[in-house]
Amino acid sequence: MKNLSQADLFSLFGSDPKTLVRSNDPDTSQAAAASVNSTQLEQMVYEAICTYPEGCISDQLLDRFKGFPYSSITARYRALLDKGFIEDTGERRKGRSNKNQRVMKKLEPKQPE
Repeated sequence: MKNLSQADLFSLFGSDPKTLVRSNDPDTSQAAAASVNSTQLEQMVYEAICTYPEGCISDQLLDRFKGFPYSSITARYRALLDKGFIEDTGERRKGRSNKNQRVMKKLEPKQPE
């Protein structure tokens, strides 16, 4: 396996709007999903996670993206996990609410040779 180039990596961001909603969701939800720039959001969240070599929790990311709704940031984790860009380390840290939050960390994306 070889590491992906930055250009290759960034071309993999973004999710099909159909994967952001259920097929039986109302048309308003379908329209909202189509309007989300998941490419930009996934890239932003990934780049932020990369700045925490020891991993980070949601509270740290939400502090960085104060102008964005909670759900715009936290909804990106699933796609980044599924694509192998980040990992849930299994570690938990207390957040502001005094509840445990998972620690997410950058993975080195690989591709088959």
